[in-house]
Amino acid sequence: MKPVELYTDGACSGNPGPGGWAFILRCPKTGKEMQKADGVAEATNNQMELMALIRGLETLKEPCEVTLFADSTYVGQGVTQWMAGWKRNGWQRRANGKMAPLKNAELWKRLDELMQTHRIIFSHVKGHAGHVENERCDELAVAAYQRFLKK
Repeated sequence: MKPVELYTDGACSGNPGPGGWAFILRCPKTGKEMQKADGVAEATNNQMELMALIRGLETLKEPCEVTLFADSTYVGQGVTQWMAGWKRNGWQRRANGKMAPLKNAELWKRLDELMQTHRIIFSHVKGHAGHVENERCDELAVAAYQRFLKK
């Protein structure tokens, strides 16, 4: 599998509120890089974090080994620890000793589909701590949601 680096971030003004997502996709062998960002009028921060990852993976034209750099522990733990159990339980989670609907289930299902093609290695980066690509993704995501703010 071809190795690629995927840097992602999501942002919202309010939670929920206008939201934006962004990614930087880089091939370490060639140095080729792509950046994309977009936003929606109403979303949660977690939804935007997931959208950044989904849109980045959807961009890939062949199966890849993706090193994901993200500041979202929700996405990281979801990908590495929780998703298998959610899937096994019909996309439900345990809450107060009972099964409950999973928040953002449609996004997690889409991510699961993409993970059948790509191998993801999660690498947590601290947000707003000077990580160049994370800071750039944050700038792009914020700019994407700002066009939905009322003036």
